[in-house]
Amino acid sequence: MLIKTPQKLQLKEQDVTPENIYFNRRDMLKKMGFLGASSLLASAAVSSKANAIEWFSEKEKASFNLEPLTYQADNNNAKLILTPETKVTTHNNFYEFGAQKHQPAELSQGFQVNPWQLTISGECDKPITLDYDDLTTMFTLEERIYRLRCVEAWSMVVPWIGFSLADLLRKVSPNSNAKYVRFETLHDPEQMPGQQNRRLGGGINYPYVEGLRLDEAMNPLALMSVGLYGKTLPPQNGAPIRLVVPWKYGFKSIKSIVSIKLVSQPPKTTWQQLAPQEYGFYANVNPEHDHPRWSQASERRITTGGLFSRNRIETLPFNGYGEQVAHLYKGMNLRKNY
Repeated sequence: MLIKTPQKLQLKEQDVTPENIYFNRRDMLKKMGFLGASSLLASAAVSSKANAIEWFSEKEKASFNLEPLTYQADNNNAKLILTPETKVTTHNNFYEFGAQKHQPAELSQGFQVNPWQLTISGECDKPITLDYDDLTTMFTLEERIYRLRCVEAWSMVVPWIGFSLADLLRKVSPNSNAKYVRFETLHDPEQMPGQQNRRLGGGINYPYVEGLRLDEAMNPLALMSVGLYGKTLPPQNGAPIRLVVPWKYGFKSIKSIVSIKLVSQPPKTTWQQLAPQEYGFYANVNPEHDHPRWSQASERRITTGGLFSRNRIETLPFNGYGEQVAHLYKGMNLRKNY
């Protein structure tokens, strides 16, 4: 499925990616069989250790859909430039593997993802448990290029691979008591050093918990991601499965999920409990509501430049996805409900 955008925002891939990155990426995708990705069928025949170099099988590559993708333009119809893969996989917030940006990539190698169980339960008629293979075979996979805006005022543009969260929730048939969705990350201190060392793990009480309202979770933009840049997720990016909610700050996009539970009341999320004056339940990208310690009016876009490249751009309400999601918050005070 392609997320439709206004005609003026529909761009071809060569229009939105720098030429050198574009051709390098297309060469890589050709070798892998990813020429477009509106219907990707991922392989279950991969290593039990999470890494970023797992290729899909030749049989499945031959079945990939070749239809072109559409993308959204950036601020003021600027070109939407992909963040280089090396920066997406080395500049991470994943406190389970350390609170410093470089630590997740360094401390997560060897993370075991198979066997894996993701349980969807709670206020639903058909609870299910997915195993590792189910994550890449039960649903039609898509490639979606989304902006990722961190609450720390930096941003990236990432080509995710995954499936709609709504498709997963429909499979379990939420009942009338289901009003919210609670997500929980794996709790495994032996594999995740930040969970066994309070200083390394940022003082968080684990396991990490996030939540959405049910209508937010059912929005077509909400994605369950199992890969990026045509590859399975590396551990520092949330292997083997994570949430991507592009109109919210990045901390809402919980990683390495083992539990999704439909509940009647708003779940107490991790950052909301740790610092409620700074991190609210909704966490919608809002340039008019500053973080207590910094402005949210602009962001540093991480592209091809160095760490201190200026690349400052204006932050858009809902991270630029207002046309698709603003109706979810009609009549709400977004300063109070931050």
